[in-house]
This record gives sequence, structure tokens and C-alpha cells, in this order.
Amino acid sequence: MILFDGGMGTMLQKFGLEAGSCPDYYNISHPDVVQQIHRAYMEAGSQFITTNTFGSSPLKLADYDLSDKVEEIAAAAVRNVRAACGDKVKVAGDMGPTGKFIKPIGDLSFDETCENYYRLAKALAQAGADCLIIETIIDIQEMKAALIAAKEAASLPVICQMTYSEDGRTIPGTDPVTATILLDAMGADVIGANCSVGPDKLLEAARQMVSVTNKPVIIQPNAGMPVLENGETRFPLGPEEFASYAPEFAKIGVSYLGGCCGTTPDHIRKVAEVLKDVPLTLPPKVKPFTALTSRTKTVFIGDDYAPVKIGERINPTGRKKMREDIQKGSFVSVKKEGLAEVAAGADVLDVNMGVPGIDQREAMETVISQLSMLCPVPLSIDSTDPAVLERALKVYPGRPLINSVNGADDEILEKVLKLAKTYGAAVLCLPLEKGNLPKTADERIRIAAAIIDKALKAGLRKEDLLLDPLVLTIGSSDTGARETLKTISLYKKEFGLPCVMGTSNVSFGLPARPRINAAFLTMAFACGMNAPIINPLDKDIQDAFINARLLLGFDPGARDFIRAAALSE
Repeated sequence: MILFDGGMGTMLQKFGLEAGSCPDYYNISHPDVVQQIHRAYMEAGSQFITTNTFGSSPLKLADYDLSDKVEEIAAAAVRNVRAACGDKVKVAGDMGPTGKFIKPIGDLSFDETCENYYRLAKALAQAGADCLIIETIIDIQEMKAALIAAKEAASLPVICQMTYSEDGRTIPGTDPVTATILLDAMGADVIGANCSVGPDKLLEAARQMVSVTNKPVIIQPNAGMPVLENGETRFPLGPEEFASYAPEFAKIGVSYLGGCCGTTPDHIRKVAEVLKDVPLTLPPKVKPFTALTSRTKTVFIGDDYAPVKIGERINPTGRKKMREDIQKGSFVSVKKEGLAEVAAGADVLDVNMGVPGIDQREAMETVISQLSMLCPVPLSIDSTDPAVLERALKVYPGRPLINSVNGADDEILEKVLKLAKTYGAAVLCLPLEKGNLPKTADERIRIAAAIIDKALKAGLRKEDLLLDPLVLTIGSSDTGARETLKTISLYKKEFGLPCVMGTSNVSFGLPARPRINAAFLTMAFACGMNAPIINPLDKDIQDAFINARLLLGFDPGARDFIRAAALSE
């Protein structure tokens, strides 16, 4: 196991840092003190030393009227590590929280947050840091902005550490699995947790993270939960008790271990001693999976999971009242539909703002922002316009589905794939190409293969991709439904990726549409459909899902089926 250092702030206080003083400015005013602390951690066994720049971003330094000193402090901080430790350690350029929340929880915009972190990341990279570490973040939106900024500012590895409360979630409600899935998709190089609570509480967080990523995991706990004694904050865990948890982290498969508030060189030295004869356990390789997240919830999609309901009703097409409300700038009906769909069991909400005569970028940004606060489930952003998508992706606090991309325009495809990579979104691939509406399954397979190839070359992973078999109305083709079902089967055989489809398209223009939709959906489930876009309020659709869960083996003991049957009597 590789060791990081421990707390800096509490160590600076021991060396005379006064309340209200800027800890980061000590890099310039008291370099000897900072170097002494770094050297002590190195001698204790730390292989990575973190720069004293936790609060060196412009927004944090503004508290001390030092915003103009970002570059100077960063350069001094890296220089202090090198002066104290030479080339015996790796230098981790530290970036802590802004102390502010991003809209809509707070007043800070996503772009302002990115600019804040970009400046510090750039300064640390130029000063010679070996990697960047973003730590003690409680808002997944802030972590998204910081990670994007760090990747844009430099080509250094980036470590991302969230901070969790005693209930195992961040203050806004994000759990370790949800955060890890998003950060992995965005390209974080190491994922973990720091500060938070004591090592006992972070064991479970570590287990959860290791279960959903093959990226290295880092844990840096506090020396226990702080207590106030005689007007002073004290951390209760001494070096021996703190280090006693180290073998457990090694057994879980944690790759990097260090300390946060209240830990000292003595804590790290004891950890090094304890781990001397403890081998690092390599966790089981995580099988690739596809998942979408909101701020607080993860939804898994694929053959190993029960069918997922994607609600279709937030779509103004053919919905006069919703269209008129959106044109007036009112989103009350949109929010009511979202809540109704969630109450009816929707696992994901598809959101479409395709209304003529409005600023769709503004509308989509507003709706995604409001729905992400209101509804706990992940969202699907239904647009092919890169400008609309980017505005939505900036405000969405999770890993959404982009619905959709196709092969009709290479420039748009390239832009959307780049956005998906940057923001960690999953992408729905629709088998269309310029001047061709493919009627046969074989044509669709060919087009889908070309889109998948371009997505992988753009840096996306297979688990970032979902496939749409292209549902055409049977009113226009007697073989349309049959070719769609054949496409689903071939998708599974050729690519093994999750399938999503707009179910109700099959019955467009026909009477008794719910009856046709439910029958078609049942057939699609048998072919491997994973996440149909449907009306979750429709009773026939609800029954089709309940039946499919039972028949596909996702309803142990038929409990859900029996419960639903009893309610319908």
C-alpha cells in the first residue's frame, strides 16, 4: 500500500498558526515551518506529500484578500515540498473546496467554479506537481467542476476525494457508489474519501467504492470525530488506534492510505509499521456495467438487472398544455409530470424541450436544474443539439443519459461524444445515417457498429453506450416491428450492450395504442430489451413490467407479482 501524508492544518496550528490567519500563506511567510512538516511526514513513511494549498484557489484566498497570490503561493508550496524532500516523494498538488455551493443549492455558477479550480490547477502543474488531488468535497457538482478544470489545465493524474457524513452520504445526499460511478466515467485516475469521519466509518465507504470501480481507491480519514474540550478541538484517535484500521483497508483493496484532520507524522509512522508485513489484497476485477445516476441515486441497466422504466411524458410533442406552458416560461406542468412518473415507478425521466420559438438551451437548463432538485431518479437529456446538451450537462449533478446520437452528421456526433466524455454521461446510439432510414436489422447493425467505433475512438468506454433498435410505426410497414425485435436480438449477439427504445412509436396513428404498446414491449423483453421509454402511468405497461420481472427471474418468490395481482382484484 502506498502512503500519503496526514493533516496539515492541525500541524500548522501546533507551530503557531493563529486563528484567522491564512494557512496557505505560510508557504511564503514561514517556509521553514511548512518544510519541517513535510520532512516529518516523509521520514514517517509518506511516499506522497500534499502541498499546503488546500485553500489556495481564488475564491478561498479572497477571504484573506489574497486572490492575486494564487500562482505565487502554488509555486512556493511545490518548492517547499522539493526543498524538504527532494525527489524521494511524489508531490500532490492540493485543491480544497470553495466553501460555496453551486446553483441551484447555492449562488456559484458551474463556469465560475471551473474557472476557480482551473487557475489553481494550472499554477500547481506549472510549479512541478506530480499529480493533483481534489479533496474534502461534499457537493458532487463542485467535484465535477474541479475535475473538468483539472483535466483542462494539465495532463497530470487527478485524485478525487469526497467527504461523507456519519450516515454514509455527503451533506447533499450523494453516496460513495453514486459518486464513484460518475467520477470513474469522467476520467478520475484515483477515487476515494477523506476527512469525513474516523477510519471505522470510512471502511464501509471504501468497500462500496471498490465494488464499482477498477480505479485505485484512496482513503484519508480524520483521527476520529472531533470533540470540544476546554474550548479546544481535539481528535480522539492516537497513532496506535488509528493505525489499527490500516490492515482492514489493505484487505478491502485500498491502494492509497493517509490521514486528514488530527493526524500527525506519528500516525503515519504507526500506519507504516503496521502495514510492513500486511500484503495488499487486490479486489476482484469489477465486471463492466452501465449505470445512470442522479445526485442521490444510481440505476443499473443491463441483462444482469431488472428492466428499467424510462418515463416518456416530459415531452411537449402532441401535448398542447405542456407546450404552451413551456412557451410562457412556466414549468409547473413539467414538474407535475415528473413527480407523477416517479410515483408510478419510473426509474429514469426522459426530458425533451423541443418547442418551436423558444430558447431550448435556456429551457433545458432550467428544467434539468429544477427536476434534479425535485426528483430523485436519474434524467435522460433528450436533445441532439450540442449547445442544448452542454447547458444541461453543466447543471446536472450526476451521470445522465444523452438521448441520442446518430450517424447523420459527423460534426454533431463528434461534439456530442466529446461532451459525454467530459461530463461523464452515457450515450444512446440511434442507427440513423444521412439520407437513410434503415428498414432492416442488418442495416441497423452496420450503422450502430460505425457509431460505436467512433465513440470508442473518442475515449468513451463500452459501458458508456446504450443502443436504440429504432422503432418505426407498424402503420407504415408490416415488417417494421419484426425488424426492430430482430435488431434487439442482433444487438445482444454482436455488441452485448444495453438496449433502450421509444416503445409507443410502434403504434403511432393506430387505435387502441396502449394494447399494442404493451404487447410489443413484452415481445421486446423476450429479445433482450433493458430500458424501454414508456408511459409509466399506463396500466398495461405496468403489468408488462411486473410480468417481465417475474419471467426473467428478477422477482424472487413472485412477491411483486402476487402483491400486484392482489391489488388488482
